[in-house]
Amino acid sequence: MTDRGSLWAVVLSGGGGGRLRHLVQQAFGEARPKQYVKLLGPHSLLRQTLDRVALRISPSRTVVVTVRSHTGYIAGEFTGQAEPPYVLVQPADRGTAAGVLYPAHWISWRNPEATVAIFPSDHFVLGEATFMAHVAEVARSLDRHPDRVVLLGAPPTSPENDYGWIEPGSPIDGHDGVVSAVRQFWERPPEAQVQMCLASGCLWNTAIVVAKVATLVELGSHAIPKMSERLARIERFVDHDEEPAAVHQAYALMTRASFARDVLEAQPERLGVSRLPRVTWYDLSTPRRVLDVLARMRVRPAWADLVDKSPVREAAPSAAVAPAIQPAVSL
Repeated sequence: MTDRGSLWAVVLSGGGGGRLRHLVQQAFGEARPKQYVKLLGPHSLLRQTLDRVALRISPSRTVVVTVRSHTGYIAGEFTGQAEPPYVLVQPADRGTAAGVLYPAHWISWRNPEATVAIFPSDHFVLGEATFMAHVAEVARSLDRHPDRVVLLGAPPTSPENDYGWIEPGSPIDGHDGVVSAVRQFWERPPEAQVQMCLASGCLWNTAIVVAKVATLVELGSHAIPKMSERLARIERFVDHDEEPAAVHQAYALMTRASFARDVLEAQPERLGVSRLPRVTWYDLSTPRRVLDVLARMRVRPAWADLVDKSPVREAAPSAAVAPAIQPAVSL
């Protein structure tokens, strides 16, 4: 049990990394999910995410959410670590809604007044201390606005529909407020809508979310009641021998759902948005973005020579992805 109202982290590490699979296969000779690959240095993307999170949030209040098929990779990540985070293993991938709501329920059973920051495990950030200080500032703002779910937004650099788009409203704490209301949120809108968003000052959704855990559970219950009911039933078995079976049963007939599309997009009035501070942020979801980070850092890892021998291929590309290398978000 932790202090009341403390800040927790949830790191999402259950994705298959399909769009980077070809690059990873070329570079490393195996198609492991990208978050367990040392793409940008001596540590995996997951390890880099956890090190970044640890600048403000203790590993004892950090939950890594994965799926059963990744447990071998997870074991390798934490072998010999003195204070590993808690690992929640989903029996199967049921989409990002389950990936967010399962740990939200789990934390709420232990610390119902907690605030939670949710991080994907495939981002690159320059200015990590500034970035995490901003996350902590957003978390503090929720003591005044506990009913909001705050998205971190990045100024767009191209008209992509590969991201969610956020139309900010007025600051909720006056002119100097760190969080603004959200007029509208679109998860991967059509290309015509993207052009309008780009022209009107909308922000990209980074998929980094900060909220009171009770608010996350409430929004999930409202938007996806069947999934939420299944997850809530696990509580009676927590910390007992029957817990794994209860989790398996909860997931057995669960329908896939997207947290952004099925929870956030459906309830824009409950959202807030906070613009990223002066940091450089990349979503490393495609080969072009990975190669752009390396070019920006002026680093050439050994695996780059292997990739150069055959063309970089985007898996299932979006129609709106620009043919040129994706530029960084640098503020």
